Amino acid sequence: MKRVVRFFQWVSLYLTLVSTAILITINSTWLYRITIDREHLTTVTTLSKAELLQEYHQLLAYLNFPWVRTLSLASFPMSESGLQHFVDVKQLFFVNHLVFIITLVPTFWFVYQLVRTRSEWQFIRPMQVAMVIPFVIACLMIAGFDRFFITFHELLFRNADWVFDPRTDPIINVLPETFFFACFVLFFVCLEGFFLLFYLFGRWSVQRKR
Repeated sequence: MKRVVRFFQWVSLYLTLVSTAILITINSTWLYRITIDREHLTTVTTLSKAELLQEYHQLLAYLNFPWVRTLSLASFPMSESGLQHFVDVKQLFFVNHLVFIITLVPTFWFVYQLVRTRSEWQFIRPMQVAMVIPFVIACLMIAGFDRFFITFHELLFRNADWVFDPRTDPIINVLPETFFFACFVLFFVCLEGFFLLFYLFGRWSVQRKR
């Protein structure tokens, strides 16, 4: 029974770290601000940088908050399939938020127990193993982002609504592939950073005991 409980405690910890990395990534509006400048997005639309950011914030509000039920962007008309895709994305955001909320307390209690019993060394090996997985996936992503991006959408979505037509869904013109690449990079950096912090914490506890 103790092994079962410990297994789910580790799962809770991993889920908390993954969901936290996702939360940080999707709400890093500074990343889109940089993308506007680097990709010169104001040249592919009539909007200014401030107006683009305002539309992006409205999109994030719709995706993040359950009480925002309608997506309406003044400068970007959308087709029915385009709107449905953002409905699907909103559901995924909700799942991630729910995972974060549900696992946060069990994870905190698990970490507290290890610290209280001075068993932080147990973080070392699991975090060593955990660091390998994002690294491998990130390497595959860098090797072929187009294929990675398509596979990612095929795994998460049951339809092809994510394939936007710029003529009917012009918002895709201001959401370039480079922006999504940067988002994935940020996610992997955050996740690897979390794993590394726990690993170093475990190593530090061993050195302190010595």
